[in-house]
Amino acid sequence: MSLPRAPPSRVFVQLVPWADREHNEGSGGEVLPNVRQPVSTQEQAVTREVHVSGTAEVSAGPNRAQVSVRMRSTKEAAAEAKKSVGRRLDYVTQSLRRQGIQAENITVTKDFTRVENAYHLEAEVCITFAEFEKMQTICNLLVEKLDSSVVIGPPQFYHAPGAAENLRRQACLVAVENAWRKAQEVCHLVGQTLGKPLLIREEETKEWEGQMEEHSSSGSLSSLTVQQKIKSATLYAASKVFVTFEVKGKEKRKKHLRN
Repeated sequence: MSLPRAPPSRVFVQLVPWADREHNEGSGGEVLPNVRQPVSTQEQAVTREVHVSGTAEVSAGPNRAQVSVRMRSTKEAAAEAKKSVGRRLDYVTQSLRRQGIQAENITVTKDFTRVENAYHLEAEVCITFAEFEKMQTICNLLVEKLDSSVVIGPPQFYHAPGAAENLRRQACLVAVENAWRKAQEVCHLVGQTLGKPLLIREEETKEWEGQMEEHSSSGSLSSLTVQQKIKSATLYAASKVFVTFEVKGKEKRKKHLRN
């Protein structure tokens, strides 16, 4: 008769980091040297990322224009020169105020000189406009009402202070948005879910002003139309960004069971 076999023996071994050996020895536990504890599931998880770049180019036309109105007179008597210029100067300033131009947007300068045996007075009115349509209306009115003794200069278009900085900021924001859209499409293509941004870095930024067309670059500014002048004063800004996003697993849709 054969004897029954004894059940196989089982050994339980606890693996702990070598650094924790003294702590476990002090508690009476048995340890194996040079054996590391397995990394936890959370530590094993590696952050998945998607790296994309985004670019953007934005533009903004000038939002200010300045027009100068000049008048002059040369008389033998100083009072006559002042009177001649004064009448036209009063008409111009009153017309501007009737059209709703505020006093802070009107600057008047006078230059009074002696020319041989006569007195020469030249006055200039500089008007700043924020509405280009109103500018054209007022300039056309002054040309119609005043004679050739009053010279109305062509409008000079420019940007108000801070416009360039705002445009650069807008270009950066649009570039980041374009990068986000690109990353979202990539994740959707591979069946993943886009997570939060981990890094946003602006790599390149530049700005420039619109150039005049070649056929008019050799001519004078006075020969350009209003639209050509606006185009030549248009400001452009470009930005390139690099963005790193976290990639999450595809979200599971919850199925609602019908009763």
